[in-house]
Amino acid sequence: MRLKKIKMICSVLMLSMFLMACGKANTAATNKKEIFLGESGDTFVIGLDDTFVPMGFRDNEGNLVGLDVDLANEAAKRLELEIKFQPIDWAMKETELNSGKIDAIWNGYSMTEERKEKVDFSTPYHQSGQVFVVLENSPIETWEDLAGKVVASQQSSSTVDLLENHESGIIDTFANGEIIQYPSYNDVFNDLESGRSEAVAVSELYARYYMKQKGEEQYRILEEGFGYEDTAVGVRKSDTEFLEKLNAVLAEMEEDGTLKDIKSKWITE
Repeated sequence: MRLKKIKMICSVLMLSMFLMACGKANTAATNKKEIFLGESGDTFVIGLDDTFVPMGFRDNEGNLVGLDVDLANEAAKRLELEIKFQPIDWAMKETELNSGKIDAIWNGYSMTEERKEKVDFSTPYHQSGQVFVVLENSPIETWEDLAGKVVASQQSSSTVDLLENHESGIIDTFANGEIIQYPSYNDVFNDLESGRSEAVAVSELYARYYMKQKGEEQYRILEEGFGYEDTAVGVRKSDTEFLEKLNAVLAEMEEDGTLKDIKSKWITE
């Protein structure tokens, strides 16, 4: 009889713990939902590649700066959100988002058909293309000159996606019929400067900012570019209410000139 009573008490305790856990999970879910509606002081996490100039990167003091950093901070202020920027493995960005580790991808994130299957995009706020960059003394002048050459780019970037699906089949002409891929565009340029690759395919926005900082006379952009794309914020497909509010704020920032001011701070002709 005593043993039966002990078992009953244990069962009640286990049930109580289970209900408490469920309550905490429901509270967390409610808080997360409130974050998207701008009604909570909890942290909204933005995933980014912190080497992607001029969108989000570390300055000489290690501070996180850039066009998208300024834009996200301004949007967060208007949405009454407390935000945190979380550097992530760019190859895992959609996985990080959909697993709940981050709440948005906001870092020069190009809208592509493949990505639209995994995330929902905000209204676009910038457009940029892709280019091939070589060293100034390189004999490469045209796309035809890339045949047999070692070409590098960023892993899981829209640049690689565009080249893999380009109607010219240009990757097949590269050395070993492949494009060498690195975790960041910074690694890609290091590869070019070391002579390990003979050309790199990169975002034009990144290329021009990087070249300006390092010395434009050292590099040359091939005349023929490719793949002009819109840049936007990526969110989970389930976060429709947050996306609606974010789009409203982006439209407001464009109308009052804030978006133009932020872009002109980081992008020059």
